[in-house]
Amino acid sequence: MLTLSNKANSMPASPIRKLVPFAEAAKKRGVKVYHLNIGQPDIASPKEALDAVKNATPSLIPYPHSAGIETYREGLAKYYQGININVTADEINITTGGSEALQIALAITCNPDDEVIVMEPFYTNYNSFALQNDVILKPVATTIENGFALPDMAEIEKRITPKTKGIIICNPGNPTGTLYTKESLVKLGEIAIKHKIFIYSDEVYREFCYTDEPHFSCMHLKGLEQNVILLDSVSKRYSLCGVRIGAIVSKNKEVMKAVLKYAQARLCSPAYGQIAAEGALNTPKEYFQAVRSEYIQRRDFTIEALNKMEGVFSPKPMGAFYTIAKLPVDDSDKFAQWLLEDFEYEKQTVMVAPAAGFYATPGKGTNEVRIAYVLKIDDLKAAMKCLEVALKQYPGRTI
Repeated sequence: MLTLSNKANSMPASPIRKLVPFAEAAKKRGVKVYHLNIGQPDIASPKEALDAVKNATPSLIPYPHSAGIETYREGLAKYYQGININVTADEINITTGGSEALQIALAITCNPDDEVIVMEPFYTNYNSFALQNDVILKPVATTIENGFALPDMAEIEKRITPKTKGIIICNPGNPTGTLYTKESLVKLGEIAIKHKIFIYSDEVYREFCYTDEPHFSCMHLKGLEQNVILLDSVSKRYSLCGVRIGAIVSKNKEVMKAVLKYAQARLCSPAYGQIAAEGALNTPKEYFQAVRSEYIQRRDFTIEALNKMEGVFSPKPMGAFYTIAKLPVDDSDKFAQWLLEDFEYEKQTVMVAPAAGFYATPGKGTNEVRIAYVLKIDDLKAAMKCLEVALKQYPGRTI
């Protein structure tokens, strides 16, 4: 009898992508779909990245080094040094996106049935990566009422057992847009030292911080040099999602030796992706200033529009380009599908990501959605109008 593995049968469908067939069907009916469901920026990639690819004209494209192209790693080390993360090229391994970075990080640090603490709600693929590596995620609840801030450290310490290997931090956060304070991260570092566990620090949204203070990295924590594994990506920073280039960064030599062995097993990350990413290192500061200003405008409009709708609440995120919104609906999965199958307003509708898929605790997030404010203001205006009308017409409205 032909059967699939238990892992294959247990792998959850992406709450971000599982509604794609319904969106495609809506488009075939002539309905314009505003995609607020996925973090795909519409900001143009930097010219420097595109030119690097255009100007690369080799007669042969060989395998890059398993750790990544040396000149790129050297350039990336200078980028980190410029934000006071003092690492060398030997402390960087280029990965196939930030996703592979976390997959490898869990694989090299965890045995089957080991536990990793994560703040809930969390990026849904953390669950998938844990399942692939037989790791058990131990969620710590955060709440929409206080903007999903890190909870009291005692709540985190309650989850620590002899099986705990580390804590995953996403800062700024996906799906919440939460930016953790320096003070809370310092306390988190104290826990990591006390219990001798890792901090897996997902910082792919580092450039998207909307405070006057610079981003505080877990790599800035004193005395945590051996504990912190930095997970990074060029996808969002440079609007280069499709090149699939990320990085693992750590000053822990044993960690990096193990990372290289896993990197060798998959041979290498894409050559042209690394060429684009290396070119992107020359992106001028003006690019980021303009992008930051644009996202602040989009955020402010979206949050104001959401909170004007009857029964809707969304905190004001201080990073990334996402927010979680609480809606007056019976079930956000049903609502998201209804938007695509049964609703339209002036031949338009909205696609959102149901938030239950970002929680590990059953029953949580069932009246919440993640919204990515990655569209131009005019499109966001049309999308918010669609959502407002839809909430009034939805049969499962709760108020």
